[in-house]
Amino acid sequence: MIKIEQLNVQLGGNNLLESANLTVFDAQKVAIVGANGSGKSTLFRVLLNTLQPDGGSVYVPHSWRIGHMAQEVAESDRLAIDYVIDGDSKLREIEEKLLQADRTDNHEQVALLHAELDAIDGYQAKVRAERLLHGLGFSQPEISRPVSTFSGGWRIRLNLAQALMCPSDLLLLDEPTNHLDLDATLWLENWLKAYTGTLLFISHDRDFIDNVADNIVHIEHKSMNMYSGNYSAFERQRAEKLALQQQTYEKQQVRVAEIQDFVRRFKAKASKAKQAQSRLKELERMEKIAPAHIDSPFYFTFPTSEKISSPLINLDKATLGYPGKPIIHEANLSILPGTRWGLLGHNGAGKSTLIKSLTGQISLLSGNRHCGQHLAIGYFAQHQLEALDIHATALLHIQRLSPQAREQDIRTFLGSFGFVGDQALTPVDTFSGGQKARLALAIIAWQKPNLLLLDEPTNHLDLEVRHALTMAMQTFSGALIVVSHDRHLLKNTVDEYLLVHDGKITEFEGDLQDYEKWSAEENRRQEKSTTATEAEGTVSTTENRKEQKRQEAEKRKLVSPLRKKLEKLEKEMEVRQLKLTALEEKLSQADIYEAANKALLKSSMQEQTELKNELETIETDWFMLSEEIEAMLNS
Repeated sequence: MIKIEQLNVQLGGNNLLESANLTVFDAQKVAIVGANGSGKSTLFRVLLNTLQPDGGSVYVPHSWRIGHMAQEVAESDRLAIDYVIDGDSKLREIEEKLLQADRTDNHEQVALLHAELDAIDGYQAKVRAERLLHGLGFSQPEISRPVSTFSGGWRIRLNLAQALMCPSDLLLLDEPTNHLDLDATLWLENWLKAYTGTLLFISHDRDFIDNVADNIVHIEHKSMNMYSGNYSAFERQRAEKLALQQQTYEKQQVRVAEIQDFVRRFKAKASKAKQAQSRLKELERMEKIAPAHIDSPFYFTFPTSEKISSPLINLDKATLGYPGKPIIHEANLSILPGTRWGLLGHNGAGKSTLIKSLTGQISLLSGNRHCGQHLAIGYFAQHQLEALDIHATALLHIQRLSPQAREQDIRTFLGSFGFVGDQALTPVDTFSGGQKARLALAIIAWQKPNLLLLDEPTNHLDLEVRHALTMAMQTFSGALIVVSHDRHLLKNTVDEYLLVHDGKITEFEGDLQDYEKWSAEENRRQEKSTTATEAEGTVSTTENRKEQKRQEAEKRKLVSPLRKKLEKLEKEMEVRQLKLTALEEKLSQADIYEAANKALLKSSMQEQTELKNELETIETDWFMLSEEIEAMLNS
């Protein structure tokens, strides 16, 4: 049992927790929720004893083994499989003692250590680690790659696998689904359901919490309040409290009316009975829980451009992918106004490739892409957060798009995305991942797209912002295509699902529960196929492994000049960004807009346009080169 009494925690002069109490019983599965900065991750640091509280007592049984998920991975040449096995520290300790006993020919000690190894299931450690890695989306060749060759998101997955590898009585997971796709999220959900220890986890994925947690701890007003049941139960209980307030009740009616209007529009368009029934049930539940979010500071919309084309985009016999590596073949798609698709498929099947091809970021290998005359794309992907100007403020990002817009109008607009008061004037380099994601969404909304292409838009967003994003997507009148591991978002915003699988794009008949069954069956089929192949005698031999290492070394050799080219592009981007920042500083001065400086203003604005175009071209080259390197390493 975990017992916390009268806990006080101060960070940076702010009181996060004051006289907070919490009791967690053995084998409970508890989700920790609350606004960003309320103290969720801080609570984990206290439990891990890496942060000393300012007052109160914290009791965790001394005998408990604690597994936790680190948020960063240092550069390492250690193979992924070995890195994950390192999570079982007891196993590694016994292995080290075995090496020493072997060196000294201590046969009695060797025998005892082998017995210890057997007792902790040490001989199956590699098999267990492989299962974890495969479940989290790593292919067989990838598990033998060095950790340093993986991107940041995939390294976080390795941290998660390492935490799950650790035999534990208490497991602490901080946003474990943030860098997972839908398939890996479903796998992790089932793994945690079967976990027999005590689980505390932080997540912003509503369906994931609903399916794993049996209790909710809500951190609010510097206190910790325990609610029985899953997140849906918590929302209902909290909604009942808030609904007692007259002002809240009045706002609730407005929100419910909006949702009911969306339900009516969906009923009129629904063409598939099973999917429609599933969707309507979800929307009806949203009406009941809407009051739980009335006090949220986030409420925004995606305005649509006045002009629209039909179709917006048309793909005709298109082959998508990268030079020498086609991923999707003979794709025929017509995106019409009002299209609302969710993309499903295993990791690497080509969902993100399809999105990038629709935006034009990567060229078709063959076939045609036709765009409507009035096409206006709003595109969100994780790499766009890195493309934000870290020296600029949220206000300046919008001013660059619309220099003539009134500052007060921009600030009012940014306020709906949570950038209130001085936050709109704060440089991006101080922003958290969630704040950067909100700014990226704000930039999209400001430009009034008629086609939204969203690739994992909820990463880094907390529950309140996800709720606001779901509402905004519901009321968006343009076309919408979404890739997301957030099932709640998908169920409440899309009308149909497309399956990207085996080089094809097909309509998926069914809902997300059907997809979960399909995915599980597909995984079993692949496992049987792998088992059959191994039974035929094609298991890896020492020579195979040597050849594999040789090929990997050859790949790294081929990739090396490309990495140098990538670094060169990064330097070019930095130079132009510095010039652009200096120029925009000049344009922010009031005197440049005086009549006497008309020529200077004209030349400065022309230079600004040229720099932006150059920067965009270089960023596109950088992005495509990054994709090429990733494709070469994964081939």
